Amino acid sequence: MNIYYKIWADCITKSRSIPENKNTWKSYTFFMMSMAMAMNLVVALFIIASLKITKSIFIVPINIFPGSKIDSFISFFISYLLPFLIFNYYLVFYKNKYEKIIPKYKYYNGKLCVTYLLSSYLALPVYFFIAYLFVKVF
Repeated sequence: MNIYYKIWADCITKSRSIPENKNTWKSYTFFMMSMAMAMNLVVALFIIASLKITKSIFIVPINIFPGSKIDSFISFFISYLLPFLIFNYYLVFYKNKYEKIIPKYKYYNGKLCVTYLLSSYLALPVYFFIAYLFVKVF
């Protein structure tokens, strides 16, 4: 949990220091960090599926709207993003817990946060690129 709170403290402090984020820093950091965690889960599940540990990747199937894009988004939201939104809300934002977290951890000028976000968002394309190369070679 220590690294979790370090990243959050760095992200919140950096986001609050940007004047343009004065009114939106909470929603911005909350959504971006939750999405990064959801992407990490997706990559982990792809790796587990490719290692034949499981037969399929968990997803809640939704078939409400005509077409598949809206249903796919809702499925992703419920299966992967919503759990992290709830998790992060209660561990960081509920009753302004971030006010107690920020003074406890060193500020890395946003470097810790940016590193985490970039590595999380780039992990899926890198995984697909490596999988493509692996399939081509073997």
